[in-house]
Amino acid sequence: MATIKKGDLVQVITGRKQDKGGDRGKQGTVLAVDREKNRVIVQGVNLVKKHTRVGQTEKGAPTGGIETVEAPIHVSNVALVDPSSKKPTRIGVRFETKTVNGVKKTVRVRVAKKSGKDI
Repeated sequence: MATIKKGDLVQVITGRKQDKGGDRGKQGTVLAVDREKNRVIVQGVNLVKKHTRVGQTEKGAPTGGIETVEAPIHVSNVALVDPSSKKPTRIGVRFETKTVNGVKKTVRVRVAKKSGKDI
C-alpha cells in the first residue's frame, strides 16, 4: 500500500530553506504520483519555467511562451501532514474487518504515527 496518494496534504522536509529560495517547509496537495520513478508532483512546490512554442488557437489567440509549472520531487523528500497538528508525520497501517452485505473484508487504514488518527 502506498504511503502517499493523490490528494494528500504533504510537506517538503528536505532541500534549501524558504528564506534562501528553497521549498523546505512548504505544504501542498499531491497532484500526481509516479510509482515507477518514486516521484510526486506537489502543488506550489518545485516550480520551474517551461518554454513552449508560440502558436495560435483556432480563434487566433496566441498560445505558448514561458509557463511556470510544478516539477516532480522524490517521494522521500516529502512527509504526510498530520490532520490534527498540521505537522509532518510518519504513516502506519492498521487492519480492520468490515462487514459489507454480509461479507467480511479486511481493510487497510492509514494512521498518523504522531496522533494515532486515521488519514
